[in-house]
Amino acid sequence: MNLPIKSTIVLGLRWLLGIVFIWAALGKMVGPQDFLANLFEYRLPLPEFSLRFAAVTLPWLELVFGLSLLTGFWPESTLGVILMLMMVFLIATGQAWVRGLEIDCGCFGTAIEKNTFVGSVQFAFFRNLVLAAISLFLFSEALENTQAKTKE
Repeated sequence: MNLPIKSTIVLGLRWLLGIVFIWAALGKMVGPQDFLANLFEYRLPLPEFSLRFAAVTLPWLELVFGLSLLTGFWPESTLGVILMLMMVFLIATGQAWVRGLEIDCGCFGTAIEKNTFVGSVQFAFFRNLVLAAISLFLFSEALENTQAKTKE
């Protein structure tokens, strides 16, 4: 692939992922009680305090990592953490789907998600799969760029 085109695609995907993470963060920050209620609906085998901790910290992590992607600050570290988060999101939505839980994913805290296919765990799972693939691609590109700089 032509280098300028590839770098433009990488930048565009990084910005897209950053905007998605910021949007998700702000949606959860507006209604933290709703987000916590969504977490409980997943019926995860975790202690209540860990779900409460996630409800408080996850939106801030998403905001920081989203901003980091937009600014290009520590892309390798940011994308590594985002990739791990995407795996957690895939597991959470996947297990809810397999168990047949009819819940709103709570991913973006918007009214659009409430009782619509866009808010379903099935849609959330496939959206997370696409975002995880983008994260993996961007992470590999960031590592490749770091290795190239190290060799210089």
